[in-house]
Amino acid sequence: MKYKHKKDEKYRLSFTTGGLFHPESVTLAMRFKITQDWKAVRDQTLLENLLQARTHNSAKRVCSEVISRLKTLTADELDLLICGTPREQESLLWIGVCRRYRLIADFAVEVLRERYISLRDDLSPADFDAFFNRKAEWHPELEKIRPGTRQKLRQVLFKMMREAGLLAILAGEYRIRAPALTPKLLSALPRERPEDLGFFPVFADELKRGGS
Repeated sequence: MKYKHKKDEKYRLSFTTGGLFHPESVTLAMRFKITQDWKAVRDQTLLENLLQARTHNSAKRVCSEVISRLKTLTADELDLLICGTPREQESLLWIGVCRRYRLIADFAVEVLRERYISLRDDLSPADFDAFFNRKAEWHPELEKIRPGTRQKLRQVLFKMMREAGLLAILAGEYRIRAPALTPKLLSALPRERPEDLGFFPVFADELKRGGS
């Protein structure tokens, strides 16, 4: 499956701030449901310290990061994020992350899903490193990344995949887990963006059955 990031689009690498931000995202989505204004959500969040951050600068970073991801979701998706099950919420947040960050989208499609449909459920940090090295040949912005930053990107990405229910640790190793894409979740996704389903480690026939 393909998705609609531009071929010449540079990789954004600002996702080193935290992880999936599940509770924070639901909180801000609920505020947006009332105000329909992301600037108002941001101002209110910082004024009232809704994210319970320890410092104002930390609150600004997290708030900006969460809003940037939530902005990629449609009205139907935001409604489900507010009212859906924890698993549905996690899947929506994973979609938002992939839409926001081409690097994560590429990894999800080219590594995570490809390994799963090839009947290989193991995943390791070395797989990310190999993927990163391949992409660096075509993306100069990756060549400039320091080893410490690269390690942080890998660490946060694996954390997100675990929080999204796509990875589990068994016997000290990462194992890929297929999510339960419910009919309610599938119906909330835009029909003109079927490529979004490629972000998940699932077989095509499972999607035809409505994620059962």
